[in-house]
Amino acid sequence: MWTEIAEQPEVWRRGLAERGRIEPVTTAVRRAAPRFVLFAARGTSDHAALYAKYLFEVVHQLPAGLISPSTVTAYGTSPDLRDVLVVAVSQSGRSPDLVQTVETSRRRGALTLAVTNDTQSPLAQAAELHIDILAGPERAVAATKSYTAQLLSLYLLVDQLRGGDGEAAAALPGAGDRLLALEDGVRESAEGHRGTTNFVVTGRGYSSATAHEAALKLMETSYLPAQAFSGADLLHGPIAMVDRGAKVLVIAAEGVGARAMREAITRIRNLGAEAWYVGSAETVPGSSAGIVLPGGLSEEVSPIAEILPFQHFALHLALARGNNPDSPRGLSKVTETR
Repeated sequence: MWTEIAEQPEVWRRGLAERGRIEPVTTAVRRAAPRFVLFAARGTSDHAALYAKYLFEVVHQLPAGLISPSTVTAYGTSPDLRDVLVVAVSQSGRSPDLVQTVETSRRRGALTLAVTNDTQSPLAQAAELHIDILAGPERAVAATKSYTAQLLSLYLLVDQLRGGDGEAAAALPGAGDRLLALEDGVRESAEGHRGTTNFVVTGRGYSSATAHEAALKLMETSYLPAQAFSGADLLHGPIAMVDRGAKVLVIAAEGVGARAMREAITRIRNLGAEAWYVGSAETVPGSSAGIVLPGGLSEEVSPIAEILPFQHFALHLALARGNNPDSPRGLSKVTETR
């Protein structure tokens, strides 16, 4: 897991250098002119889909949603999907429920796209279009580099659809290098939480995906309950469980999402919770309380980099608790659900 976390800046450099691989997909999507986008994914890939949902809705103002694959696989539905782009996101491309969802969607009129790390996977073969995320082999059960490679690929797709050239993503590899260099401070913070029994994780907008992915990494490597909420949803009830000493992880990068987080951050501080921040210099109240993100990252691409400190946090917390993050109990690298 440590090695694959460290590989991410190089994975991003490769993805940016080979962004031409996405152009045929861009052309096909433009030609189809979908009126709606639906995403199908599980686990970590579901969080990549959530990020892409924000991209399509904010950048293109296209309504987007997340499919529940069980409506197709368990309930046997076959909805009319004409003028819909269905995007299945999966590291392995081998989960039968996603394959069946794509096959049904294609049969019912959708333009189907698979975003995977395996060009020969059943999912890649089932969809009309495919994007190879170019993450390279990933052996750790807890996905790290494949997650951010998914984010980057989905960003490049949306950016190309609006006529962009990926310029905003050019700063990512350098930002990733700088964040990886902060590992010692993250390790110290993680080790200080070895006795924590549960976490609340929160962010807004594009960073909602980061909150959910950070929570998953904690659950699968340290076996701790970690509940993720958007900053808005947190205030609609769950804030009641935040009290003095509660452990809260906060994502607040620069941009609209961070500004929308201000009320939640104020409430968290006033309640006396112990918060650890990853965000802008304005948000992070000192190096002992979190990680300041490198400047120059737009809000659209920030989630690709801002997850790195949380990956290190989960890794070192698991080690501090005596767990092996490369072999989480009850998990395997490929999960095949139906």
